[in-house]
Amino acid sequence: MKYLVSFFMLVASVAQAQQPTWKGKFEQLDQLLPTPNEYRTGSGSPGPKYWQQRADYVINAELNDENQSITGSETITYYNNSPDVLKYLWVQLDQNINTKNSLSQLTDQNTVIDSVTTLDLGSSLRLHEFDGGYKIKSVADAAGKALPYVINETMMRVDLPQPLKPGQQLVFSIGWSFNINNRMHDMTPNDGRSGMEYFPEDGNYLYIIAQWFPRLCVYDDVVGWQNKQFLGQGEFTLEFGNYTVNLTVPADHIVAATGMVQNPKDVLTVEQQQRFEQAKTSFDKPVMIVTQAEAVVKEKTKATAKKTWKFYAENVRDFAFASSRKFIWDAQAVKVGEGKTPLAMSYYPKEGNPLWEKESTKAIRACLLTYSKFSIEYPYPQATSVHSASLGMEYPMICFNGARPNKDGTYSDRTKWGLVGVVIHEVGHNFYPMIISNDERQWTWMDEGVNTFVQYLTQVEHYPDMPQRRGPASQIVPYMKSPQEFQRPLMVNSETVVRRNFGAEQYAKCATALNILRETVMGPELFDKAFKEYAQRWAFKHPKPADFFRTMEDASAVDLDWFWRGWFYTTDYTDQSLDNVKWYRIRKPATDVENRNKNVKGAEAMGGGAGADKPADFSKGPEMFTVLPTDDRFYGDFRARIDDKAMISKLENKNFYEVTLSNKGGLIMPVVIEWTYKDGSKEIERIPAEIWRTNETKVTKVFVKDKEVVSVVLDPKKETADISEEDNVFPRVAKPSKFDELKKKN
Repeated sequence: MKYLVSFFMLVASVAQAQQPTWKGKFEQLDQLLPTPNEYRTGSGSPGPKYWQQRADYVINAELNDENQSITGSETITYYNNSPDVLKYLWVQLDQNINTKNSLSQLTDQNTVIDSVTTLDLGSSLRLHEFDGGYKIKSVADAAGKALPYVINETMMRVDLPQPLKPGQQLVFSIGWSFNINNRMHDMTPNDGRSGMEYFPEDGNYLYIIAQWFPRLCVYDDVVGWQNKQFLGQGEFTLEFGNYTVNLTVPADHIVAATGMVQNPKDVLTVEQQQRFEQAKTSFDKPVMIVTQAEAVVKEKTKATAKKTWKFYAENVRDFAFASSRKFIWDAQAVKVGEGKTPLAMSYYPKEGNPLWEKESTKAIRACLLTYSKFSIEYPYPQATSVHSASLGMEYPMICFNGARPNKDGTYSDRTKWGLVGVVIHEVGHNFYPMIISNDERQWTWMDEGVNTFVQYLTQVEHYPDMPQRRGPASQIVPYMKSPQEFQRPLMVNSETVVRRNFGAEQYAKCATALNILRETVMGPELFDKAFKEYAQRWAFKHPKPADFFRTMEDASAVDLDWFWRGWFYTTDYTDQSLDNVKWYRIRKPATDVENRNKNVKGAEAMGGGAGADKPADFSKGPEMFTVLPTDDRFYGDFRARIDDKAMISKLENKNFYEVTLSNKGGLIMPVVIEWTYKDGSKEIERIPAEIWRTNETKVTKVFVKDKEVVSVVLDPKKETADISEEDNVFPRVAKPSKFDELKKKN
């Protein structure tokens, strides 16, 4: 079929038909994503045959405060909900990262520099004598018969006497012990997640204990056993289950843990029990369950007797705890939904006050409220923040956080905001990945980056005066400008990320991308509904990146493949350039075909003709072009006709601005233009990213304005992470010469 096109449309399209440099940035992601199936659908939701395994634990353990060690035994009930027959199970032995000559230690990189502190040297070269790692005492079936096992670094394979068929369950036990690491000796990012802190002033220890018991690896429909070795940077992938945990500790210790204490009458004083009950209905402020005065008294004596704290946690993927006689403890109830009033609780030594008493529980409350709004209502009975030096680490219902005031109790705004930020971030991990349970060992951005994004939303909502470090587009620019050889795409294994860029990349870049997606690409309404749909679909399940990508598109009807490709699969960056702006007005129209031919140059100018000079500003006034009545030949079969005079009259006093843009950084992004008019008013115009779909490097577009424009600016609110502002302005701002700069200094 043939179509007749008007001459004006033809020449106007010439600008759009400039020879494109096409790299497939708008190509669909289908060939990169797994094929949908009965387990995971093309819409991004769990399929009709989605399954996941389950592991229930009964753990008995004792903390030895004399030699800083833990001895324990666990009984695991493992449910094979998969369609596969399993001949062996894989168990994670994370403490083995602390063994001498572990894979992590052997492959860590370090260099000699001109001067180095003893702390850094001892930590990086592992100069402290420490007998780390698990001592596995037994692995046995329900009848007590030994099961054969093989330990490979941080993984242990347990061979089964009979294959475990689909629908069957297996009960087996493991006995173990390990020495608790001194966190001050392990200042590397790999090893500092848990351990002990010693306080020489009073001779006491504060224990934060995690990765402390052998834990089942995930077996799923995508990779089978997720048994990648724990090298320190990539975190944990775990199955959900119910936990019954009995922790024997010194009698004067206070214990914080995943779940809820089941025997408060055995471990708390009568007065502390009453305060604990009071906190469950205190919504306006925290209740002090253990006061600072009470904690200080206990610091001075060390009990020789023991007490056992009993905890129960339902449908969680891990268990962690903290124990010390130094703990102050406060708690407050939070309303997060119909009938849901979890406790926000904080545990901290006196060294954390007065900062922690003022800010920790308040930040927990803010986190639970905002995260519940953007994902799912918080389902657990409590959320706890525990203070220990120089840390930020998360587990179900409990997290360990740093930010400590000076010895005299004073603290800077930086320390205050540091505490608020780390508490919100780590408590927020209850949602990502403790509930929406992605594979942390493989895809760090799915928990750290997504969580950092919702952390940013929380801080903006509850702390409007707080400086925002990760989330705003402008804050990621220094990283995006950094050398490309040190950058990695978000879609890489955690262990391959350059350590110095780990936070900027896996946390901040992802958070920034999602913030841009919400504010600039999709709009909050569409984004929020799709994002909440993802959380609801995958709560208490194991989502993969494709499930997130597909859900966001499925729930919004926005094609985002170009966005995922650019932000997650490449190291491209935003660098849009406002190459040129031409100003036109209509000259008096010609009325016959002969005059039309004479005025082709004017029509070409409207279409971006190559012969026109490139003006530096608008000082020479507008160029003129001709609008011609449409000849009957260009109407084709249409019988109706345009009112030429009315059309020309309508456009006679308009201003036409032809804008030429180039994409220097490769990252496809929307175009945000601010027009400043002669009368001082401003207007922001937003052009979707699809403007680049046929030419990914250069585009030209004409805008019709009633008022005269005096300047044009790209990305005026710095919302696209453009790394160069100098080429975003027209007319260009002249750079001062070296002579001018020298003159200004003098």
